[in-house]
Amino acid sequence: MAETVKKTKAPAKPRKTATKKETVVEVAAAAAATPSREEIAQLARKYWAERGWQDGYAEHDWLRAEQELRGMAS
Repeated sequence: MAETVKKTKAPAKPRKTATKKETVVEVAAAAAATPSREEIAQLARKYWAERGWQDGYAEHDWLRAEQELRGMAS
C-alpha cells in the first residue's frame, strides 16, 4: 500500500491591532458625546421652568438633562 502524506495547514496570521489613528477617532467621538456643563444647565433650567419653578428637584433635573443629552449624542 502506498503511504499518504497529510498536508499541514499554514500557521494563522496574527491579527492586526487597532492603530493609533483609530484610537484617536474613538476618543474624539467619546468627547463629542459628552455634553458640556452649559448644555446640561440650560436643559435643567428648562425642566425647572416646566415644573413651575418649584424648588427641591435641582439634582433630579440635572441628572435627567445629562442623561437625555448623552442619549441624543449616542
